Amino acid sequence: MALSGQRIVIIGGSSGMGLASARAVSAAGAAVTIASSDQARLKAALAGLPDSCDGAVVNTRNEADVAALFDRVGELDHVVYTAGDTVRPQPLADLPLDTARDLFEVRFWGAVAAVKHAARRVRPGGSIVLTSGTVAVRPAPGTALAAAGAAAVEGLTRGLAAELAPVRVNAVRPGAIRTPLWDPVPEPRRAELFATLADRTLTKSIGEADQIAAAHLYLMENRFVTGTVLTVDGGSILAGG
Repeated sequence: MALSGQRIVIIGGSSGMGLASARAVSAAGAAVTIASSDQARLKAALAGLPDSCDGAVVNTRNEADVAALFDRVGELDHVVYTAGDTVRPQPLADLPLDTARDLFEVRFWGAVAAVKHAARRVRPGGSIVLTSGTVAVRPAPGTALAAAGAAAVEGLTRGLAAELAPVRVNAVRPGAIRTPLWDPVPEPRRAELFATLADRTLTKSIGEADQIAAAHLYLMENRFVTGTVLTVDGGSILAGG
């Protein structure tokens, strides 16, 4: 198997895209450590993963937590960072500055902390994969801060690829993906929203977490790819969605 014997850490690995990636890389022969801020969600995720997987509760807002995770794991081959919280559209004028700053804590500064403490432990041929989003290049009203955060991750990816070489650093830019982050939206509103988002793509579909996992596997396995932002969005950017 392509990743046989490798050690992979997935931060945000207890649900959605991260959990799908944990399943995929463990099926490819890797030993996986998933990290989550939620103990119950972590336990449920581990129950559905092979015995080669373990987990840790990590608050990515706390650098000491992130450092302790990588101290425990030691040498590794790949890091995937998918951690993020739900961000609701809100005009900047209505957003207190402290709240605006907080929007960057998990998705951007958490990623910075993860890279800081993981990079020196990555073995030759290894990689780091971060997560941005199509909002970085196609924002809508009320998403200025989300767009700025996603764009910052993409800039960070390119800068780190140059700084950390030969460790490879890439990012995945997902479009609308069916994950538990949508769960707060009640039915039938969620189904209507998915239908609208699907109609704004060239493929007329909503993305699935497994499709993001496939992108993660590609970026881990292809040693000639670094500094790249891989868009997985069903063509929504081209369609104007």
